[in-house]
Amino acid sequence: MRDLLSTLDSMDRRRFVEYAAKSMLGVSVLPLLGRNVSSQDAVVAKPAGQAKRLIYLFMNGGMTHLDTFDLKPGHENQGETRAINTSVPGAQISHFLPTLAGQFDKMAVVRSMYTQTGDHEAGEYLMRTSYDAIATERHPSIGPWIQQLKGRQNKTLPDTVLISSPARHPGAGFFDPTFSPLPIGDPNRGLENTTPPEYLTYESFEKRISLIEGFDRKFRERYRARKVQSYTDFYTEATSLLSSGELQAFDLNKEKNEDRDRYGRHAFGQGCLLARRLIENNVRCVEVTCGGWDMHSAIYNGGNLPMGAGIMDRAVGNLLKDLAERNLLDETLVVLTTEFGRSPKINYNAGRDHHPAVFSSVLAGGGIDGGQFYGQSDAAGHGVAADGVTPADFNATIATALGLPLDRVVHSPTGRPFKVAHDGTAITKLLS
Repeated sequence: MRDLLSTLDSMDRRRFVEYAAKSMLGVSVLPLLGRNVSSQDAVVAKPAGQAKRLIYLFMNGGMTHLDTFDLKPGHENQGETRAINTSVPGAQISHFLPTLAGQFDKMAVVRSMYTQTGDHEAGEYLMRTSYDAIATERHPSIGPWIQQLKGRQNKTLPDTVLISSPARHPGAGFFDPTFSPLPIGDPNRGLENTTPPEYLTYESFEKRISLIEGFDRKFRERYRARKVQSYTDFYTEATSLLSSGELQAFDLNKEKNEDRDRYGRHAFGQGCLLARRLIENNVRCVEVTCGGWDMHSAIYNGGNLPMGAGIMDRAVGNLLKDLAERNLLDETLVVLTTEFGRSPKINYNAGRDHHPAVFSSVLAGGGIDGGQFYGQSDAAGHGVAADGVTPADFNATIATALGLPLDRVVHSPTGRPFKVAHDGTAITKLLS
């Protein structure tokens, strides 16, 4: 058994535990709830940031900056997108974003993001981790970093939840498996398979747990390894979640139909609504992914752009509005970003191609001065003209708003040193 565990990588070990849970317990929930591990690298950050929670919204496919937050009126590259006024005098954004225009006083738009890669997978990984993907390490995303540097926040619910995220999401990276985020595939269905089948009574369930404990006890005593103990902790936390009343946080049926309609009944809209519910229930980090931004052809005149931008606009605009009305926005940082931009010049298929030289991202809420643009692209929207921001800089700004120490070094199992935002520098002008 010891040889088997030592040869399995993190993903294989997770699959093994899932198989065991299904086989022995009769249920298939696999939250892999994070907890603070006893490690020389685990520390508590000094309280520097205003934000206590994070909602991270990722526009998968490459959001077009010229058709959302960085318009070039009168330039031939602009296409058919028109500028509209916002709640901040003199600030304009796309006419496809009327709801967000009304919430612009809460938003800081970075118009000078840039990266070196036009590959979707590499760009997504870089934005989420601040590091280039390499074969020998898998770097953690921001949610597990928060838990590593600040400790566990919620005794029952997970600290990080991923909604509609891609399978290639970096997750907890090289951190202990107990830092892994809880994945939710369809927000409309919530956390599935949390109810034991009819044949499994509570007494039978308890007997199975005791049986597993008996099987595991001697093994744990013989092999006192942290990774072995982490799976024991997983069973404890999983069973606690199954019996917890806090599971209702995942149930969107608790929301009014009119509120669900406001966000939009599509996966992203309901994902943003679920993110709001989870934040209200003390989940620290929720990431929601919105696909459909890989727009190589026919983006106007009933194409992908009006629909995709409309989905984003309703969901994010109502999320900001609701957080503000519930007095949650001041302590909740909302991030809207993407892996790269789209080409300023419209191609022969009436679409826009991959363009990493400049793109836009948004910060709002906790610790951010809203109602402003930061940085500039050039007149054609082709490259950075002022105040360039790398993914690491952007993530450093997020980390600083959350009160995470940028200089704290954590070593991976291979002994390599890493930091929450790599070598990034926070944009202090955006921080209140």
